Amino acid sequence: MSTFLFHDCIYGPVHSRRLGNSLGINLLPTEKKYCNFNCIYCECGANTPGKTGRLPEASFVADSLAECLRVSKNNGVKINSITFAGNGEPTLHPKFSEILKAVKEARDLYCPEAKISVLSNATRISDDAIVEALKNADNRILKLDSAVDGTVKAIDRPAGNYSVEKTVELLKRFGGKFILQTMFLSGEVDGKQICNLTDTEINAWLEVVKELRPEQVMIYTIARDTPEKNLQKASHEDLEKIRRKVEALGVKISVSE
Repeated sequence: MSTFLFHDCIYGPVHSRRLGNSLGINLLPTEKKYCNFNCIYCECGANTPGKTGRLPEASFVADSLAECLRVSKNNGVKINSITFAGNGEPTLHPKFSEILKAVKEARDLYCPEAKISVLSNATRISDDAIVEALKNADNRILKLDSAVDGTVKAIDRPAGNYSVEKTVELLKRFGGKFILQTMFLSGEVDGKQICNLTDTEINAWLEVVKELRPEQVMIYTIARDTPEKNLQKASHEDLEKIRRKVEALGVKISVSE
């Protein structure tokens, strides 16, 4: 199976390794990825140059979600999570705050037991409005793929100036009420070896976990095709070693292989 895009604003439900039966929300163009990261492992493929593409209106998102929730309820389909994900970084939508509020209202009306989850690369949390919007989600799942700047730049290929130190300071705005998400992998890209599984990498990352003390850590590894083909998933043994170290800090952790 090759990398793929989500061709609808609302998609699923699909089974998520981390969130259960998930109804997805894609706030981004359906014809291309739109992200300020260009991760070497992204299931949506690589960023492509050119115009952004059309973004869905807030009213369209809310109405589409409400219809999907009604259909799911009528068909007896249980929804565990309503998840902002899709073809890139959801908080890039200029009306993200308005949309999340409308999604929460639709959830409360049609499927109050479902959690609202946001998968984000945490690059927009310097914006007060984004932080306040994220606080209205049940699961704020914020990415940090390494505690080493060079490794983040090699794995996530962020646009602009990215700093782990700055990101960690901004994550403190949530007072630990968020989920820290990390992809573990190794491989070769453009002739360079990339790995965030070394002792140096893991120890630096654990120091960040200790400093932030998130309510949960989610670690995972490659499960689908990736735009860069010379990548290897983390082994079960590697992930279990990390699990034990996080548990020793007294932090809840989930592992997806």
